[in-house]
Amino acid sequence: MNSDSDLQIAGDILEVPHLLQAPREHPATVAEFAGLLRSLAADRSAWEHLVRYDATTRWYHRLRTGPGYEVWLLSWLPGQGSGRHDHGPSSGVWTVLEGTLTEHTGRGTHALDAGRQRVFAPGYVHEVVNDALEPAVSLHVYYPGLTEMPMHSPQCSAAADAEDTAADADSAPAR
Repeated sequence: MNSDSDLQIAGDILEVPHLLQAPREHPATVAEFAGLLRSLAADRSAWEHLVRYDATTRWYHRLRTGPGYEVWLLSWLPGQGSGRHDHGPSSGVWTVLEGTLTEHTGRGTHALDAGRQRVFAPGYVHEVVNDALEPAVSLHVYYPGLTEMPMHSPQCSAAADAEDTAADADSAPAR
């Protein structure tokens, strides 16, 4: 069959609005959360004026909330890190907006430049550090919203590290 005949038989889908899904107001899938981060990253006016740097600890600001999720903006001065932790029952996606951050997991070390994303599942153990000489800024979404962040000792078991489920999600630069 050719597509002209198919279109004549089926008609124009846009002419039957009751068959179209209503657009979602909030993200609900990993891909949609990753897309939300990409769009926020691209809109520097939404976050750039909020960034602060604290010489004593990582700085963070809750940028947005939605049904069941939170978006956090973080800044990292050289040498600052998160400590080895997981996010309890939350899944998430995070991206580097400026600078470079290093993620340490049981599966290795990943240097993440601006525009790189990481995805993680509940129980994913990692440590994020600014090993560079310049400040860094990152954006994180958690679903459900972040309610706990259990810390882990550096000697965490190999079995727990084997459960690491993060994936690189290369994307276009965030700027």
